[in-house]
Amino acid sequence: MKILFLGGGNMANALIGGMLKQGFAASGIDVIDPGAEARQKLAGSYGVRCHESAATAPASPDVLVLAVKPQQMKEAVAPLAEKLGNAVIVSIAAGLDMAALSRWLGGHRKIVRCMPNTPALIGAGITGLCALPEVSADERALADRVLKAVGSTVWIESEARMDAVTAISGSGPAYVFLFIEALQQAAAEFGFTPEQGRQLAIETVQGAAALAAQSSEPASLLRERVTSKGGTTEAALKMMAEKGVKYGIVAGCHAAEARGKELGKLLGAD
Repeated sequence: MKILFLGGGNMANALIGGMLKQGFAASGIDVIDPGAEARQKLAGSYGVRCHESAATAPASPDVLVLAVKPQQMKEAVAPLAEKLGNAVIVSIAAGLDMAALSRWLGGHRKIVRCMPNTPALIGAGITGLCALPEVSADERALADRVLKAVGSTVWIESEARMDAVTAISGSGPAYVFLFIEALQQAAAEFGFTPEQGRQLAIETVQGAAALAAQSSEPASLLRERVTSKGGTTEAALKMMAEKGVKYGIVAGCHAAEARGKELGKLLGAD
């Protein structure tokens, strides 16, 4: 199997490292990146072949992973349009819709659009994927295998919902980091050391997330079980409700989705 990466940044590094652990062969992976330092790092770390430009990269790969910034995509893919063959295109560029990619790739239609998130950098990501109708079941499975190298996957049938995926899981780590930040600030105000505050905040979030993941019950019920009537948790949640914490998060997700749609129109313009 031949897999070609366009771009050798952090997410490409994470995918390649994860794929090798899953049994993909380094000899079947090529990477195009204009940066000498990036090429040296990839070749040294993983034993993959690296190319400064598309000119020396192999033609007709089984999979082409588009891992460059969306603003650079149109120019970056131009040299590859004539070299695709029957390749499955896997795009991890946020915001770029498949119609724009297809135009820039000379009408190529075997395209899978993906939205991984930053925990993918440690193999704990979640990726939303959608595909054009021309992508077969086997090709979808291949794209799924590539993205499962950095975490779990969820298939979205309508591309119109990909901006919502970005709003929930793509941007979601930032919401969680904000919550951790708030807990650490409160810990500091109570007089804990930064190290103590960090441990208390992060391990609370990790433990609560693990508990929710292992339970089949809704998060609302798990919350209720921690909330004794007249107790400390109830006092905290009442104050958070007054401050609009929950609805602020929901509103933030809607704002992220709306901005994603705006950026998609700008990024995909010819």
